[in-house]
Amino acid sequence: MARLGHRTVAPGRQSSQPLTSVLLAGAVVIATSAFAADTLNPDALKRLVHQDCGSCHGLSLKGGLGPDLRSQTLQHYDPDVLTGVILDGIPDTAMPPWRPLITEEEAEWIARYLLQQEAQ
Repeated sequence: MARLGHRTVAPGRQSSQPLTSVLLAGAVVIATSAFAADTLNPDALKRLVHQDCGSCHGLSLKGGLGPDLRSQTLQHYDPDVLTGVILDGIPDTAMPPWRPLITEEEAEWIARYLLQQEAQ
């Protein structure tokens, strides 16, 4: 019997690990595609901003590990600059690139939302 990772596989039997990896990767692609559908879902994007972005920028977006994201703090930024930061992150900082997870249209919506949201 051959030993693969922590499992022993009998000769002639293949491990299901590669299949599991392929299925998991497929599920991620499907979930990402469903989220990035042709029409924007403002409620889902607001949740993304307040939960996912809020995990670093503070749930009220007043700052935390990352800077304050309220409109009065960002008003001097161009929406295209913010879109680029959202999509590509900031190298050598904790700001990750979101390009693998959201579309450019969604990033543009988020940038406009951050610039136009009412002060909290």
